[in-house]
Amino acid sequence: MSLSSCRQCPRLAGFLDQVKAENPAYYARPVLSFGDENPRLLVVGLAPGMHGANATGRPFTGDHAGILLYRTLHRFGFASGPESVSVDDDLRLLGCRITNAVKCLPPQNKPVTAEIRQCNAFLREELAALPRGTAVLALGNVAHQAVLWGQGLKIKDYPFGHASRYDLPGGLSLYSSYHCSRYNTQTRRLTTEMFEAVFADIRLYLDGASPCPTSISASPAA
Repeated sequence: MSLSSCRQCPRLAGFLDQVKAENPAYYARPVLSFGDENPRLLVVGLAPGMHGANATGRPFTGDHAGILLYRTLHRFGFASGPESVSVDDDLRLLGCRITNAVKCLPPQNKPVTAEIRQCNAFLREELAALPRGTAVLALGNVAHQAVLWGQGLKIKDYPFGHASRYDLPGGLSLYSSYHCSRYNTQTRRLTTEMFEAVFADIRLYLDGASPCPTSISASPAA
């Protein structure tokens, strides 16, 4: 089954039908990845937001979480502009691709574990297509765990932490950050400086330099 027509999660499929009926102009379907077909950086979010990607059809577009993300991508050379307005704008991602752990809008923005695992097949395909040396940035713990599931790895061996980094057996480097949600940025759990420090480490890694001291590099537990 193709992603665009996927209805394998009954709760999510039913919720999308309801949202579409109430908001006919909304995209309200599984949201496809956006960006470079051969990225050096893959950004993995949680799931489409009700009035963001679920409405526009592009990840992190139309909601608060995308403001900091696209501004930071632009600052570090991964986007042609600092904001994503709609699928019809001329924004291009440069060596970067954005996807989600769960492709459909979940009720209350909270997918259940079974839905994350069901949708993981799509993320697994995306990860398998990445060449060795690609950086993967997980935004939040759910995305972090989904990447590990997609690689067939044990979560306990790679605990989530903001600014953590793991070199995965498949040749990918997993970076993680607190999610750039409205709640996290307004409570300052995640500041602009914290978010940019993660991207600075990724940029240095991709450019062949050593990570800056703010990075917490880690190895899997024995």
